[in-house]
Amino acid sequence: MKRLLLPTLSVFVFLSLSYAGYQSWRFAQARAESAPLSAVHDEAPAALADAPNVPPPLRRRHAARVRLDIEILEHQKTLADGVSYTYWTFGDDAPGKFIRVRQGDVVETHVSNHPDNSLAHNVDFHAVTGPGGGGDVTFVAPGHSATFTWRALHAGLYLYHCVAAPAGLHIANGMFGLILVEPPEGLPPVDHEFFLVQSEFYTTGDYGEPGQQGFSMKKALEERPEYVVFNGHVGALMGDRSLKVRTGESVRLYLGNAGPSLVSSFHVVGEIFDRVYGEGGLDVTQREVQTTLIPVGGSAIVEFVADVPGDYQMVDHSMFRAFNKGAMGMLQIAGPGREDLFSAPVVPAVYTPEARTDRELTVITAAADSATAAQSGAHIYATICATCHQQDGRGLPGLFPPLAQSDFLMADKDRSVQVLLHGLTGKIVVNGKPFDGVMPQLRLSDAQIAAVLSHVRSRFGNDADPVTLADVERVRSQSTRAQSRSLAATRTAQKNPW
Repeated sequence: MKRLLLPTLSVFVFLSLSYAGYQSWRFAQARAESAPLSAVHDEAPAALADAPNVPPPLRRRHAARVRLDIEILEHQKTLADGVSYTYWTFGDDAPGKFIRVRQGDVVETHVSNHPDNSLAHNVDFHAVTGPGGGGDVTFVAPGHSATFTWRALHAGLYLYHCVAAPAGLHIANGMFGLILVEPPEGLPPVDHEFFLVQSEFYTTGDYGEPGQQGFSMKKALEERPEYVVFNGHVGALMGDRSLKVRTGESVRLYLGNAGPSLVSSFHVVGEIFDRVYGEGGLDVTQREVQTTLIPVGGSAIVEFVADVPGDYQMVDHSMFRAFNKGAMGMLQIAGPGREDLFSAPVVPAVYTPEARTDRELTVITAAADSATAAQSGAHIYATICATCHQQDGRGLPGLFPPLAQSDFLMADKDRSVQVLLHGLTGKIVVNGKPFDGVMPQLRLSDAQIAAVLSHVRSRFGNDADPVTLADVERVRSQSTRAQSRSLAATRTAQKNPW
């Protein structure tokens, strides 16, 4: 038995040592490949861009000594409409600038803490190979600066952030950004590149509460942010700040998640990601993807082609974050339609089975007495309207316009009736703020429309005369006559094309 056991054991030990040696050799080979300490040929400034833009691809194919200057600021900025917050930022805003360097570059980093600041800060680059990602050597008090150099050994997309204690507080106040380390051969060319970083704000007040807001450590410890946003602010990628491309163009999005607490489920409504570079690496890890996860402190890269024109919402698919906390942006694709891929109906069809509004509003009648009308209006608002416009009528900044003290609503009674009769699509301005969305046509009776509009016009700081049943019937009649004239004109034009 011992004679058999000893040779078997010897073979096992030999194979184990051989395998360990092979693994060590493979690791050394991979290390050599991933850390090409090529000669540094010249000096160059860091390629930088403010969100959501990305600096163009680097044309050089050699390593350089790159100078990177970062100034840390503590200053008041707008978090949402009417909401201000004291941001701590790398540069002028959150996120910090997108940084683009080449694999093999020596990055000479100068970090300056503005003398008007109150606290010490630092910066941890996830792209750095070294203690603390540079955090220890860049820890600087207000009015001081620090310099260190590091070699960009590994290609990929990396987060950078402040790691001064408590690190979560510094990140939650806006101290984060992205750095791309390009491989020596560069990335495949695309028509457009943008970057987006998701983060959270833990304010003392509720979402949308106006005025200067402070940081709530209690909410932070409970991982219960009031705001989850893209690029540092509610609406940073909405309206005039939407991402804009044309049909047929290829798009690459560099995505980061600063957290400090919540994983992101990034999704573009109506698009499929042709390629996903998972967790910020430069190998395509998935194709034909609907939603990609971005871990806290991590990143991802997605690519797709803009095929069909229209407005596309970019969201964290944890939907209450998107619609109720701010994690939403817009991608606008312009260009000719592609009916071979997507065709919208010319005339919406009518579907007659009992709808939700019918079921919920069966208790509402066309009774003329004011008490019943008031009760009906309050019920309609609470069960339907408040979903978007909120129970207090203030709406959601950048998403759903306010009804409280709304100049749009109060300026034209007939127009408000038209909106409930036919819905509303497109850009409007309410209290000086632009909104661009869709309000669907609701299946409300004339009495129900009069009741809910009267309710809104006498609540939320509004003080105006009620909408009567006669008002709604008059506007409906005018709309019907106008539609009939338009239809008749269309038929005449079809019969007499010349």
